[in-house]
Amino acid sequence: MTKQDFRIVGKSVKRADVIEKVTGKGKYTGDYHWPGLLHGKIKRSEIGHARIKHIDVSKALAYPGVKAVLTHHDVPKVLHYGSPHPRSASCTKDQYILEDKVRFWGEGVAAVAAISEEIADEALDLIEVEYEPLPGVYDVDSAQLPGAPQIHEVGPGGNLVIPPVHVERGDVDAGFAKADLILEGEFEGGRPVPTYMEPNICVADWDGSNKLTFWTSTQTSFMVRGALAEVLGLPLNKVRVLVDHMGGGFGAKQDLFQHEFLCALLAKKCRRAVKMEFTRRETFIAGRSRHPFKLKLKQGFRKDGTLVARDMQIIYESGAYGSHSPGVTTVGTFSATSLFRVENVRVNGRAVYTNTPIAGAYRGYGVVQTYFALDIQMDEAAEKLGIDPAEMRLRNAVREGDIAPSGHPIIGRGLEACISHGIKAFDWAATRDNPDRSDPLHPAIRKGWGVGCEMHGSSAYPGIKEQGNATVKMNEDGSVTLLTGAAGLGTGAHTALAQIVAEELGVTFESVSVVHGDTDVVPWDIGAFASHTTYLVGSAARIAAAKVRARVLARAAEKLQEQVEHLQMVDGIITVDGKPGQSLTVFEAMGPSRGIPAEHLIDTGSYNPTKSYSFAAHFVEVAVDTETGIIECRKVMPVHDVGRVIHPIAAQGQIEGGIQQGIGHTLTEDYIIDRSNGRSLNAGLVDYKMPLSMDMPDIQTIILEAAPDPGGPWGAKGVGEDPIIAIGPAIANAVYDAIGVRFHHYPITPEDVLNGLRSKAAEDKTC
Repeated sequence: MTKQDFRIVGKSVKRADVIEKVTGKGKYTGDYHWPGLLHGKIKRSEIGHARIKHIDVSKALAYPGVKAVLTHHDVPKVLHYGSPHPRSASCTKDQYILEDKVRFWGEGVAAVAAISEEIADEALDLIEVEYEPLPGVYDVDSAQLPGAPQIHEVGPGGNLVIPPVHVERGDVDAGFAKADLILEGEFEGGRPVPTYMEPNICVADWDGSNKLTFWTSTQTSFMVRGALAEVLGLPLNKVRVLVDHMGGGFGAKQDLFQHEFLCALLAKKCRRAVKMEFTRRETFIAGRSRHPFKLKLKQGFRKDGTLVARDMQIIYESGAYGSHSPGVTTVGTFSATSLFRVENVRVNGRAVYTNTPIAGAYRGYGVVQTYFALDIQMDEAAEKLGIDPAEMRLRNAVREGDIAPSGHPIIGRGLEACISHGIKAFDWAATRDNPDRSDPLHPAIRKGWGVGCEMHGSSAYPGIKEQGNATVKMNEDGSVTLLTGAAGLGTGAHTALAQIVAEELGVTFESVSVVHGDTDVVPWDIGAFASHTTYLVGSAARIAAAKVRARVLARAAEKLQEQVEHLQMVDGIITVDGKPGQSLTVFEAMGPSRGIPAEHLIDTGSYNPTKSYSFAAHFVEVAVDTETGIIECRKVMPVHDVGRVIHPIAAQGQIEGGIQQGIGHTLTEDYIIDRSNGRSLNAGLVDYKMPLSMDMPDIQTIILEAAPDPGGPWGAKGVGEDPIIAIGPAIANAVYDAIGVRFHHYPITPEDVLNGLRSKAAEDKTC
């Protein structure tokens, strides 16, 4: 099917949920209220590592309005996975609901249910906890020292979450021997958090048959169902999880959080529904962040810029529990074998426990860290070899047939297309050749330009053997219902899935409605993550729609007395090839006629993918104030290959949103932990600085369909995570272009800029 053949795919149709959201009628978990609803709150530790010697809840229980208090004495003692992925994934079982030990400052030690949030909060202060302090490790270096205090009794030891992940191919030492230029560098990054608009929240209620109904804001409703059932000792048909609208997740709402277990247990103890909602402060302390990292990178290049050897060691800081560290470490380590093609590569990745808040899944899953280093060092090599930075990337970009991180050959030349297109559209050569980097109105401001590249997989294969499922129903009147377990994070995923169904069936977009968010009703779904919803669930929906289409046409053929192969269905009209006057509407085909009753058609589709890769190159302009150190990102031209775009405006929104987060990562955002005791220092939006609308640059998004992947619907690939990856190194490279100071870390603060300029001035004097 050529591009012009599409009627619905590739069009920015109106999202079905837009009216509900702009009018406030759309229901989020926090909107559920009814008489008798109780409110839960969690007592949190104020020590980084300790045993609980004694906990006294008597005063809290006696407080008017308090209905229940839970401690580690009152909950099931079942060791579980904080990240409730299928068991095919690399997971670490290291969490209890509550325990007599705390491993980070802010960990929950008790929970209260009361008739109001205020009373629950007041009751927390009445719970008396006596701790036995334990030696703590608050950074990855001290955690790995011989004899360091062990945070967990499980795992390989040495405060490792999992055994080191090692990837090696070719002859790395021989590759370095052939190199004309060898570069070595150390890189590190902070702890940005997702700051989704809707905080973590859930409501639990039990009925008389001991069935738990659970409303929550999660990306993985069926995984939540599975983990709740496992830990609470219930069969799956006794747990119903409901998710309607979500106010963002960005990967971090994949875990099953402590408050979700406690909410369910409080509701059971009180025999009343209980709601638990994080404060904004709690989303920092008890939510999930990106993994801080430390990385060493050594690469060898030939004079013509060809990359001949790579050696990388990376350490991801997991925090107090494993969560997604096994997956992040595996994905980040394997991803470091690619992006820029190299035959001789060795990468070692580790995830290390510390007594700090938990790091988890976050958009760009392990790859933000490794590609930040790879791209910056590519820029450094280009300068030393006298090669244009964009041309250097073009020469080394992965291309068709190269082995991807997943072990599969790459399809197409998507990264080359993104770089080449960006060079022309940005007018790269002429822009960078301008010797005047100053701003005429502000002499202290220096302008610079940079480029950054990325590739990212759609699906979590091979770490998780995923399956996408969909059910398509055609009703008696020809209207269509798609049932999907895929979560709607606010990205417009359900609209894209409806477009795919409408396109495949041959009906109008408006005739398709979507049912989602109820694990008792919709087909099983692995969750919305890994940039795979359109790629994975979209393929399953297309399969189901194709089956229904075949049955509709068979029914129409019977009514029209024609052969099925001579029928076409477009916009809900069934026509006969070569007979323009002979047709049926879908309503007529499905409805009753003499001897043929009305029919209701249902079919399902399942899809087991491997992996596809999307690509991007970001070209940026920055302005650096050499007096204040402030960096302003003025212009971004993101060029993305997404295979086949389903909904252009939604794809553009994903790209621009990722850029906003990436700018924050690179310049301002860092959740700071006191490395002497593990205490949170800026858990809130007053002190945690993220870019706002007035901080956003001019963004000129370019979407290419350069390398469609046959694994996705009509070649579609993911776009959700890609934009946050390339923007960081692009900004860092542009800052270097502006002021000649190279930064190997994020965020790059004004203080860093001023200190870098002073160091550069001192070096220039000695030269």
